[in-house]
Amino acid sequence: MAFTLEIGEKALDFKLVATDGNIYSLSDFDDADTLVVFFTCNHCPYVIGSDEVTRATADKYARKGVKFVGINSNSVHVNAEDDFRHMVERMAEHNFPWVYLRDETQEVAQAYGALRTPHFYVFNKNRELIYTGRGVDSPRDASQVSVNDLDRALAEHTSGQPLQIALTNPIGCNVKWAGQDAHWMPADACDLALPQAA
Repeated sequence: MAFTLEIGEKALDFKLVATDGNIYSLSDFDDADTLVVFFTCNHCPYVIGSDEVTRATADKYARKGVKFVGINSNSVHVNAEDDFRHMVERMAEHNFPWVYLRDETQEVAQAYGALRTPHFYVFNKNRELIYTGRGVDSPRDASQVSVNDLDRALAEHTSGQPLQIALTNPIGCNVKWAGQDAHWMPADACDLALPQAA
């Protein structure tokens, strides 16, 4: 997918069901000074490997008016573990500090241009995109993380500083699009990450 939201563009609306059973739209997060929308899933080792780092970042900036929204757009026809039931179970087990939404039609992922899981989009109070890309430089193995781009972007933004780096390559599994044939995909399609970028 060539298109992805560009810096300065507005957040796009959605209407999706969450693991708590409620329906959420973009306006439900109007009280957040900063909104982090990220595309994630249940099974990807890059997601699983970095979830606790993402949790720590979400907890750290919650007091500064930052809210996180996770969206799972993966097709269950490619990986059955990404279905809604497994989402509910995963949230019940881990109690992540974000709303976890199901994008069954994949329309939201397509609109945002999500490339990987995880793929982060940070929006300011006016819901203009100020950062997009990876969370950390080693999402599969948190013990090897040396750069936390998401934390840096939020630290700079919430302190009123301009962002040093607004765009990085997301690192992780390809979004599993409907219509993909799981039988021809490599054994570990999650290793098809973009090269790391500064």
